[in-house]
Amino acid sequence: MGRLDTLLIIGLAVGWCWWGLLEGKTVRVRDSTEFRRAILTARPGTTILLAPGEYAGGLFFENVKGELGRPIVIAAEDPQNPPVFKGGNGSGLHFSQVAHLELRHLVLVGARYNGLNIDDGGSFDTPAHHIILANLTVREVGPRGNCDGIKLSGVSEFRVVDCTIERWGDGGQGIDMVGCHNGVIEGCVLRFEDDKGFGIQAKGGSSNIVIRRCRLEHAGARAIQIGGSTGLPFFRPPLREGREHAEARNITVEGCLIVGGTAAIAFVGVDGAVVRFNTIYRPKRWAFRILQETRGEGFVPCRNGVVTDNLIVFRSDEWFESGVNIGPATAPQTFRFARNWWFCIDAPAKSKPNLPVPEVDGVYGADPQLNAPEEGDFSVKRDSPASKVGAHALADGS
Repeated sequence: MGRLDTLLIIGLAVGWCWWGLLEGKTVRVRDSTEFRRAILTARPGTTILLAPGEYAGGLFFENVKGELGRPIVIAAEDPQNPPVFKGGNGSGLHFSQVAHLELRHLVLVGARYNGLNIDDGGSFDTPAHHIILANLTVREVGPRGNCDGIKLSGVSEFRVVDCTIERWGDGGQGIDMVGCHNGVIEGCVLRFEDDKGFGIQAKGGSSNIVIRRCRLEHAGARAIQIGGSTGLPFFRPPLREGREHAEARNITVEGCLIVGGTAAIAFVGVDGAVVRFNTIYRPKRWAFRILQETRGEGFVPCRNGVVTDNLIVFRSDEWFESGVNIGPATAPQTFRFARNWWFCIDAPAKSKPNLPVPEVDGVYGADPQLNAPEEGDFSVKRDSPASKVGAHALADGS
């Protein structure tokens, strides 16, 4: 065997060892250069662990794809001391056309436009899919304009769990979904200012999404927006002539705590949504809005909302239009309200809202006996008559 053959065999052996390292094993990185290299060479089953420290933001990656049962995982080596991606003229991190990808225990700070951006690369027939975002912290995004904490465009089969998003762009969203499907947002915390941007939004044809057990504190002009206003070319799937169109379908909001915000929940061009077992505390104008912003041929009026078993506590001097705002070109008569508990703190006799349809078994003016809302505890006392409504009443496994 010649020297050249020996070197070739050694080279192949080293290559296979490196491939094996990435194929189902763990790679540890300590700086931005090592992180880029690890991402670019990752294979299904690779786990990339980032050492504590600061990493450069503004990173873009595409076609990072794991497989079913073998995701590519990007995570903190020490969850108690997570890596911090700082800055970025675009997004802090941007992943395009990805699949079976998990991000865990990362911090993204100070991006110019979006903290984290995941999209389908504009290929609407091939969404990014099977994405898990867990225990992420995103803050100080923008600060001006339509800048989002987490932006998801054309993503399906996803989970956003136990993430904290604070101070996104004054015209943006904490979590923005455009044309996203079959997802769960659970246990997340969003904080900002009452009149700046929106908190969580699902629009652009989004469907089959559950927003569960999240805490939104002064999370914008509309803390949770079901639907929205989307440019027609950006709907996913694309709009088809002769079909009925809606900004969102089959969206569920349950077990959430919403404190402040100009409006707690807005239904905007949605066709079918359930809002149940939420606690809404002192919205600055409305508990609910029913609006239609995207109009044109084929678009159905905002319709078929179900609002049940919520606890709404408010003040009369922060209450407009009896707490429910209904815009033109909507179908409020298709909504259903049942078993909601309404309490006006400073004037219990003014607790009954002006709903578009009669409510079934609503409760008005009875003190729900919150534990300590001024200290951030919005649960009810043990003997509260409102024990069966509100976020605390959502059953496990619901």
